[in-house]
Amino acid sequence: MASKLNYCWRVVATGFCFALFGVGGIILSTIVLPCQRLLSRDLETRQRKARHLVHNTFRFFVGVMNTLGVIGFHIENPNEFKKLKGQLILANHPSLIDVVVLIAAIPSADCVVKAHLFKNPFMRGVIKSTGYISNADPEGLLQDCCKSLGQGNNLIIFPEGTRSHQGRLQKFKRGAANIAIRCASPITSVLITMRPSTLTKGTPWYKVAPTKAHFSMAIAEEQPQPWDHNQQEPLSMQSRNLTKYLENYFQNQVANL
Repeated sequence: MASKLNYCWRVVATGFCFALFGVGGIILSTIVLPCQRLLSRDLETRQRKARHLVHNTFRFFVGVMNTLGVIGFHIENPNEFKKLKGQLILANHPSLIDVVVLIAAIPSADCVVKAHLFKNPFMRGVIKSTGYISNADPEGLLQDCCKSLGQGNNLIIFPEGTRSHQGRLQKFKRGAANIAIRCASPITSVLITMRPSTLTKGTPWYKVAPTKAHFSMAIAEEQPQPWDHNQQEPLSMQSRNLTKYLENYFQNQVANL
């Protein structure tokens, strides 16, 4: 009986959290961020302040989910996330809330978002105000990523391009490798677990895990080796080789979690 009541509570609490996220996005887009824009004329300053606001908002949201018992959260060595600067952050992607927790943990986080989210009424204003990077234009995306990293932002990328399926890593896309090579950026890998699995690809929000899920996140102890760029190889070959290396690296790391 107690377990059934707990399950029902988590369904209700999960629905509340999704509603809170949507309402929060509208309030930020229509009230808070427009007011913030009035206080600063410089675009980079406005975007930096907007990203910091989103960072604090997501910290609050993660705290609400934790307090309500929807999901338990554990961030290993949180101060290490705060120290990151100018890093290409690569992470596996087991759940819907991975990017939320990453942005909540990293004060100066930037990220690449799918173009269709610029049309989402809940997130459109937030994404435009923060200057998060659209993946609509591949060439422009690379320029924007290099600029962001050069400004000292930490750029979050999920090399799979989408959420993992039933705990198995998807085949890696070449986007992360292209950014690493063309921007000559250092890589920090982050490992995420969600047990039991929930908020996965293709699973509706109300199908919560049978028991309370626990989200864990840590900077990997063993980081990818610095990539030795072979200048004689075309960029396409370099990108293919680095993508394969990163895919094997993450498969080994995730297998040991």
